[in-house]
Amino acid sequence: MDITREKAWELLTTYTKTDALQKHALAVEAVMRHFAQKEDEDVEKWGIIGLLHDLDYEQYPEEHCEKVVEILNDASYPKDYIHAICSHGYGICSDVEPEHTMEKVLYTIDELTGLIHATCLMRPSKSVLDLKVKSVKKKFKTASFASGVNRDIILNGCQRLDLELDEVIQETIKGMQKEAEAIGLKGVL
Repeated sequence: MDITREKAWELLTTYTKTDALQKHALAVEAVMRHFAQKEDEDVEKWGIIGLLHDLDYEQYPEEHCEKVVEILNDASYPKDYIHAICSHGYGICSDVEPEHTMEKVLYTIDELTGLIHATCLMRPSKSVLDLKVKSVKKKFKTASFASGVNRDIILNGCQRLDLELDEVIQETIKGMQKEAEAIGLKGVL
């Protein structure tokens, strides 16, 4: 099967109808593409994996990171794509451990994109384009803010990547900035 971004988007929108979840998928895709470029890796592959990471979440929340295996097998996706997607739920809904850099990035930035999104919405500009690391760090330290975001996963992911939290936040912001309009965070600058 020829794996393209267009086919991945079509598959995503077959299973994910909610605008917020589609925008989350686009945010994760953008950040994965950014990190792939930074690491001199396959930008298309990393992006598609980011785009599809929550493919089963809306329709099968109780089988998240399980049902996706069946869906992607039926769509003839390679095993390494499936492994990577399953690994983002490690310790929550999956026992597939992130092994490769791509998987570690996905594991780390999935939750972080949610925190950054919530932080942007609290700002007067409602934009990721003028967001600074210190603003995200402040919200990161406030457990009651975006309480659904698992900060331990983000910290664990930073350790796995052997990167400082500030650097991961900065690079995640940069990735999201590249698609600010598509993810609804262009704001009112």
